[in-house]
Amino acid sequence: TICLLALFSGPRFSQEPADQSVVVGERVVLSCVVFNYTGIVQWTKDGLALGIGEDLRAWPRYRVLRILDVGQYNLEITSADLTDDSLYECQATEAALRSRRAKLTVLIPPEGPVIEGSPEILLTAGTSYNLTCVSRGAKPLSTIEWYKDGIIVEGAHTSTEVLADRKRVTTKSFLEIQPVDTDTGRNFTCVASNLAAPLGKRATVTLNIHHPPTVILSIEPRSVLEGERVQFTCQATANPPIMGYRWAKGGVILDGARESVFETTADHSFFTEPVSCLVFNAVGSTNVSILVDVHFGPILVVEPRPVTVDVDSDVTLNCKWSGNPPLTLTWTKKGSSMVLSNSNQLFLKSVSQADAGQYVCKAIVPRIGVGETEVTLTVNGPPIISSEPIQYAVRGEKGEIKCYIASTPPPDKIVWAWKENVWEKERGTLLERYTVEQSRPASQGGAVLSTLTINNVMESDFQSTYNCTAWNAFGPGTMIITLEETDIVPVGVIAGGSVGSSILLLLLLFALIFYLYRQRKGSRRGVTLKPDIKVETVNKETHSLEEEAAGASTATRMFLPSVSLSPSTQPFKDDMDLKQDLQSDTVEPKVEEYEPKDPTNGYYNVRATTHDEVRTSTRSLLYQEFRPPNPASVSATAGGPVANIHPAPTGRYEPRPASRMAHNTYAHFNTIARASQIQAPPKPVSKPTDYSGERGLLESTNPLAFDSYAYSTTPQYRLGFAPPLEAGPAYEMYPTGQGVGTSQDANAGKYPSSAQFPYSTPPTEYSQRHTQRMQTHV
Repeated sequence: TICLLALFSGPRFSQEPADQSVVVGERVVLSCVVFNYTGIVQWTKDGLALGIGEDLRAWPRYRVLRILDVGQYNLEITSADLTDDSLYECQATEAALRSRRAKLTVLIPPEGPVIEGSPEILLTAGTSYNLTCVSRGAKPLSTIEWYKDGIIVEGAHTSTEVLADRKRVTTKSFLEIQPVDTDTGRNFTCVASNLAAPLGKRATVTLNIHHPPTVILSIEPRSVLEGERVQFTCQATANPPIMGYRWAKGGVILDGARESVFETTADHSFFTEPVSCLVFNAVGSTNVSILVDVHFGPILVVEPRPVTVDVDSDVTLNCKWSGNPPLTLTWTKKGSSMVLSNSNQLFLKSVSQADAGQYVCKAIVPRIGVGETEVTLTVNGPPIISSEPIQYAVRGEKGEIKCYIASTPPPDKIVWAWKENVWEKERGTLLERYTVEQSRPASQGGAVLSTLTINNVMESDFQSTYNCTAWNAFGPGTMIITLEETDIVPVGVIAGGSVGSSILLLLLLFALIFYLYRQRKGSRRGVTLKPDIKVETVNKETHSLEEEAAGASTATRMFLPSVSLSPSTQPFKDDMDLKQDLQSDTVEPKVEEYEPKDPTNGYYNVRATTHDEVRTSTRSLLYQEFRPPNPASVSATAGGPVANIHPAPTGRYEPRPASRMAHNTYAHFNTIARASQIQAPPKPVSKPTDYSGERGLLESTNPLAFDSYAYSTTPQYRLGFAPPLEAGPAYEMYPTGQGVGTSQDANAGKYPSSAQFPYSTPPTEYSQRHTQRMQTHV
């Protein structure tokens, strides 16, 4: 049994070497364990014995790690290199045992990759280029990847080359790029890796892209009116730097424009002809163009030509305008407002001779302008005769019968026929009294005028009809004309009527000028207007009273008193022509003729008299039938001083006061007494007259005078309107109240004669009291 056990337990390998990989320069151990063996063990390399013992002197980097107790004979290789890349075998020579062959693979990382042209590659924008990355001496061969600014890039192509040792490999990678001007400063990186260098080794290159200028062309303002200034700005970047600028318009170089900014005046051509900016550097040039949004009125692009067609033909009229903003087109026939078309073309179907004429093509640019042009359409057709069917002549004189012939083409033949006479050009003969002439008056637009002249027109000439007929290639046209008799108007009569009308017109013109001059002169003489015064009149009389008052003469009811602050204030003259004789002794009623003027032009300065104010002198207007027969004796009875009496005293107004009082203190009350009422003032208080030496006292025996009386009671004005002379005596208007400077012991008023008048009136139709209030607003 022991022998059998020993037999079955002979030497054998309990552990054989295995295939391994080692990175160059590193340590590796190949395992070999022989069980139940005490003899010699050795290693072979590619079949070559390495030696016996632990230290292998021929192989200083090799050593056998022997542990006899367990039968271990491991081979250690330090600092492995490429020569160690072989087949290794462990042999127990005495037992004739050989292990399996183990493959030791030595791994070599690639050398640092290299990008051709690094660290910076100068490229031209738009030109393709292959980036090349080389990884040398790698075992196994290396893998190369590309990155652009850290982002992996696909699409590279790879090539390999085995080195002379048949073990190492050189790898090349090619990446095609299309550089643009924005790639300047971009980084491309290649990474080479294999089993020996799993993290890889990398190389980086920076791009420097040379490119033609990159141009941005702008305009300011973006929209302009024709004739306004516009500025172009050419913003450009380039590598290498910009060398210069050139400007052009519509392809034509603009001399003198060499900067990045170009300023000019825009016209309509800028709307269709672009402005271009050319920028250049050492690499190349860039040209950028722009159109200007110019707003301009209509401009005729193609001048339309006259069109001639035959009758019943179709015709197309063309008209082309340009404008900005987009324009509106209208076609009309001259003299008509009907729009026929709104496009560039006007199509007319089956035209007739009535369609011939001028057609207007109008272009409208909103808020900019309007333009129009005319196109002449001529329609060939039979002659058209447009004479008057009835024409006139004077018996015994020379008469003419006119025949206007509008014909396109012109008439080939014109024939006149009347009675037994027939006239055709170059044919036939006429009596001596008849002649025919042809002409083309410019006023008729090229129409032919054929005139039949009759010398010494007779009665028989009025009894015939005259046939005017014309022919052309399209047919005839005819008209029947009748000659009627008319009377001749002498030239002298016509001339005399014209001269007389002219003279009459001139006389009327002079009369109108004179009237306006007098009106203006009368309204302005001696009057200082105060436009800051407004008079409001409140009339409370009844309708019947207004009608009666309207019948009174202007002279008897128009009294316009003025108020003065001082009795010494100088009066101003009224321009009324008072044609009256104050010295006359006659008692015959006579109405004085004059033209009353309102010196204040409707501005009344009316106020009540207070105790502290001076009463103004007034003016009395007397008619001859109411004057006292002896003014001197009347004034003597007053007991006051006698003023100089002039034969023809002039009526006066006192000037208005220098100051204005508040409008609410002005009041003027006019009173007309009832028919049965007797008006008698209290005893007047005497007061010295304030008339100047140039002014006479006007006296009256009838209560028509406009006198002043002084009272110590509340002041007021009482104004009576005189009715017409034929209606009886006038009603009296008199003021009451005390004025400054009035004598308290005087027994007479301002006018002595006024104290002797009875204040009674005969019955009248004025049966209602009339009150009128005037308010003056400052």
